Amino acid sequence: MRLAPHPLIYDWNHDSVAEGPSTPIAMLDDETLRDGLQSPSVRTPTIDEKIEILHHMNGLGIDTADIGLPGAGPKVARDVERLARAISDGKLKIRANCAARTLVSDIKPIAEIQQRTGVPIECGAFIGSSPIRQYAEGWTLDFLEKCTREALTFAAKEGVDVMYVTEDTTRADPESLRRLFTTAIRAGAKRLCVADTVGHATPSGARAVVAFVKSVIKEIGADVGIDWHGHRDRGFGVASSIAALEAGATRLHGAALGIGERCGNTPIDLLLVNLVMMGYRDNDLSGLPAYAQAVAKACDVRIAPNYPVIGADAFRTATGVHAAAVVKAFRMGDRALMDAVYAAVPASLVGRQQEIEVGPMSGRSNVIFWLESRGLPATDEIVDRIFAAAKASNRMLTHEKIQGIIGADVTIKAGSEKPRTERRHGF
Repeated sequence: MRLAPHPLIYDWNHDSVAEGPSTPIAMLDDETLRDGLQSPSVRTPTIDEKIEILHHMNGLGIDTADIGLPGAGPKVARDVERLARAISDGKLKIRANCAARTLVSDIKPIAEIQQRTGVPIECGAFIGSSPIRQYAEGWTLDFLEKCTREALTFAAKEGVDVMYVTEDTTRADPESLRRLFTTAIRAGAKRLCVADTVGHATPSGARAVVAFVKSVIKEIGADVGIDWHGHRDRGFGVASSIAALEAGATRLHGAALGIGERCGNTPIDLLLVNLVMMGYRDNDLSGLPAYAQAVAKACDVRIAPNYPVIGADAFRTATGVHAAAVVKAFRMGDRALMDAVYAAVPASLVGRQQEIEVGPMSGRSNVIFWLESRGLPATDEIVDRIFAAAKASNRMLTHEKIQGIIGADVTIKAGSEKPRTERRHGF
């Protein structure tokens, strides 16, 4: 069910689509621990950090996680096995998959880890598909079909389910895709993954290629799922993922904070928020900030203050007119109104709240609310001093700066964020 907007909001988004989801509830595959780590700027987490991140994914209700490419070497294989055992030992609901080149030598270690742990591991077997990639690599389509047939036949014999991934699908010609997908399905692939490897697709392009893949599956008469793996080189990551879903994809890929090669993968955190708001998933997202922060810490990634939903400034304002509206909603005791009057995403959806700060664009109401919310006296003298300092500043006043203006005799309560009146209203 679509997250209903505030009754005072006319939702043009709602008018543009049919009532309710037009496709099955979207599954999600989290690529943070594999494709996400291909970013040149991230630190590879320790195995303990990876297990912690996996638990966060599970807590958010994410369906599957890519836990590595064991064919890359012994260290990666050891981490993959530890993560598979963590799923088993922790009785986690999240399921595992692993990346592999479409080669028997890459699929073999996945089969061995699955046998040793007893944990089912889906194999994401990837192979280049676009003419530009074929030309650069010196591959022929016959060679790609041969690799596909041999690798997937081996996987089937070993009891390993395969998601067949055509790299650069969004720049591949229809005939190449038809031949490769037909070969994969006949060799036992359970899912086909449309990969927007270089972030080329626009939302309309995503719809077109997924519709084409869906038609190929129908022609063959197979029961095969469709995945969408997006990147955000053109900034279309989330939009193209949703377009792919509406065209027939049933599982979408992403990585926390959009980490990944070049400009990164589709941000799975923002994808989750939009899928919940649009009615394609029903998840408790209160743990989303903690998940993003765990990944940021483990991978040594900075979360930009203006990063949507997760960033420090996402629900924070110091602008007088905007803040005044939020404060008025607060004084009415209406949390839903406070969440909606100057925000598209309800802060409460992700366990956060609206924050009012004081800066050069603030009004006196900002100052009064800021003081009252911390249990401090909002006398005319104190308000005037802080307001004058804000107007003379070129940036928002820090808590320490305001403390200095107030004076040592009045101390701001450390960590105090919720106004006393907010507690009286039961928020």
